[in-house]
Amino acid sequence: MGDLLESLAALLDGETDMLANAANVAALLFERISAINWVGFYFLREAAGGQTLVLGPFQGKVACTRIKLGQGVCGTAALRRETLIVPDVQAFAGHIACDASSRSEIVVPLIREGVLVGVLDIDSPCSNRFSEADARCFEQVAAMLMRESWS
Repeated sequence: MGDLLESLAALLDGETDMLANAANVAALLFERISAINWVGFYFLREAAGGQTLVLGPFQGKVACTRIKLGQGVCGTAALRRETLIVPDVQAFAGHIACDASSRSEIVVPLIREGVLVGVLDIDSPCSNRFSEADARCFEQVAAMLMRESWS
């Protein structure tokens, strides 16, 4: 994973546009991480009825466009502001199935200066795909993106 973080640092170097960086991060992760079928971002937006996660740049099949805070794995991770590793999405109460082939998922909150910005979401067609080591790596990815992506 060290090579991934080095590539990410080079990719983000000198670019401060969040949308461009999120698009490239999604592409890099999709290319470099084995046994995944979806990777992307949801960004927190104000909407009628409160805050909602709205689909951002991603790689993979068509995805859910809006997720309310507290709903599904993404909404739960965002609400708790903690990384969630779900070894079996079918066993997660309230899981939102955007891609029926997904079996496990990891979601990392994107936090900048104490403020929730969104989440990084990664799905796999394999059960038990994600480990604590993966979580630490993806948390570093999220931190680098939040640190570098503000113009």
